[in-house]
Amino acid sequence: MYIVMIASECAPVSKVGGLADVVYGLSRELEIRGNEVEIILPKYDCMRYDHIWDLNVAYQDLLVPWDDGAIHCTVWFGSVQGRKCFFIEPHSNNNFFHRERYYGFPDDAMRFAFFSKASLEFLLKSNRHPNIIHCHDWQTGLVPVLLYEIYQHQGMHHSRVCYTIHNFRYQGITGIDILSATKLDRAEYYHHPDRLKDNTHPSALNFMKGGIVYSNFVTTVSPKHAGEARHTDQGYGLNDTLHKHQNKFCGVLNGLDYEVWNPEIDPLIPYHYTAVTLDNKYGNKSALRDRLLLRQAFKPIIAYVGRLDVQKGVHLIRHGIFYALQNEAQFVLLGSSPEASINNDFWQLKHELNDNEDCHLEIGFNEELAHLIYAGADMIIMPSMYEPCGLTQLIALRYGTVPIVRSVGGLVDTIFDRDNSSKPLTARNGYVFDEADYTAIETVMHRAISLWYAYPDQFRKLIRQGMQYNYSWHRSGQHYLDIYEHIQ
Repeated sequence: MYIVMIASECAPVSKVGGLADVVYGLSRELEIRGNEVEIILPKYDCMRYDHIWDLNVAYQDLLVPWDDGAIHCTVWFGSVQGRKCFFIEPHSNNNFFHRERYYGFPDDAMRFAFFSKASLEFLLKSNRHPNIIHCHDWQTGLVPVLLYEIYQHQGMHHSRVCYTIHNFRYQGITGIDILSATKLDRAEYYHHPDRLKDNTHPSALNFMKGGIVYSNFVTTVSPKHAGEARHTDQGYGLNDTLHKHQNKFCGVLNGLDYEVWNPEIDPLIPYHYTAVTLDNKYGNKSALRDRLLLRQAFKPIIAYVGRLDVQKGVHLIRHGIFYALQNEAQFVLLGSSPEASINNDFWQLKHELNDNEDCHLEIGFNEELAHLIYAGADMIIMPSMYEPCGLTQLIALRYGTVPIVRSVGGLVDTIFDRDNSSKPLTARNGYVFDEADYTAIETVMHRAISLWYAYPDQFRKLIRQGMQYNYSWHRSGQHYLDIYEHIQ
């Protein structure tokens, strides 16, 4: 099968979040299974060009119809850790992808509408006829719209679209003026409740809604989150649309790339280990303390790795730091916030706790340190308000770091509470709590810390049970292939 991924990110060359890991990991799994896979990305100026091998021009003069004329593009080709990637570079005064960061501009909707149009124009002009076009999140929500309203009439009538939603919170809500730029000229036709009209802003278009309506199949990144998106406020206004299209909507759990996240071979940690050689993990714990100037003490290390924002339960993360320190545990944090107020708050907190030998807050992101934290910590907290899938808990399991998670989204699908699960005792792998309040996170942290101190053998058993779980792309890759076959 010939599959083309169209996305705004792909690890490690252009990565903001989990979307990038999914595009890379799923593409790799599909290739391993014998499919031909290509990825189309914007050519950002801020990409990690050191991760692209043999970057060269693949299509010199791509003219993309836009507004009253056309925008000239160059399409580049390069290999990203074995994945075949095309990079679209527009040459215009709009300067769409030369802005020193990926997102966060007033014209983001216009930028990615153009990228969607240019991707299809490239497939058409280069005579590529994929069986499946798999596009991701709001940035490529217009791809199926453009395909079925324009490009199928120009020769692309065999391609089918799978559309994956990684985060319902960001939907690409914009004005109807964008339609004329993309050559979707009938505003009254597209600005309709059954097509692209936003469900809560009557004068606006919604890219994500367009993706849902026009795609042959829609997925989100865990079975639990699929239900949450349809039946709770986590659908962010798209609940009715999802209900209307429920027969082509489901959740497929993200996988984890065990070539990258594997403590047995990880080049970024000093001591390698498995469930059998678990004692070696504690060499990493000592190394983590040395690196972050924590004292070498008989205490568990609790960690947080990730974004600091409302979605991630930032108020509970903050509270968890102090609860850990007051209850004979150490705490390590690695993360930053896209919101200045939250970032400033954690910088201030860092200064307040600077002299505490049981705590280190690293505001920012460092890949090497992230690996060392996963390998060196005893537990990791994820008190998310919502979590479509989550990769942090999957990485933690692999590294023998016990996850403490809130019962939402993919966290429910992957973590099973040691004390209160319907799973057999031997299949439980972490701690889960329900309410998003201080009492709930204190209670669950108390259970984990108490087990670490009072029953170390039981804690090590819990670690080993977690390490036995396999959340690789193998199963999820097959699920996607089943979907592709279904819509062919």
